[in-house]
Amino acid sequence: MKRNHDEYADFVRATGTQLHRAALLLTGDHHLAEDLTQATYAKVFARWGRVSAADNPLAYARTTLLNTFLSHRRLRRNSEQPVDLTVGAELETLPVDHAARLDLLAALATLPALDRAVVVLRYWEDRSVADTAIDLDLTETAVRTRARRALLRLRPLLDHLDLSERTPS
Repeated sequence: MKRNHDEYADFVRATGTQLHRAALLLTGDHHLAEDLTQATYAKVFARWGRVSAADNPLAYARTTLLNTFLSHRRLRRNSEQPVDLTVGAELETLPVDHAARLDLLAALATLPALDRAVVVLRYWEDRSVADTAIDLDLTETAVRTRARRALLRLRPLLDHLDLSERTPS
């Protein structure tokens, strides 16, 4: 039993930053991203025996993150509006263009939840069309169509940014 808890703790340490960044891009809000990440890990922990025996526990965690995000967006009954009264530690140690990050998060927030999930998986997580389709339970054609339409909506909002030399960390 202790071994399972240690394996789970190692898994969380190894994947925490990556899942939190994906959650931040999906939600556009630091507090909601923390809640989404925590809810994801709670669900993964509840099934850890089965998840740890699978070929790719990270894929399970990503799918759980997406499903939890989409479920939360569908319910829309959560009316909490947290306010960040303190300045939190940055996730990255590299110099960050805060204005560009805010513009990107604001632009992503204009997309419907499913389109935002497609964009984050395809272009931030660099997932294939097939993997994105599986994660979101869509056809590959639907993923391509949603990605194309989402990018068309994002481009006018982000034209002033020079993102060509930036890479997600």
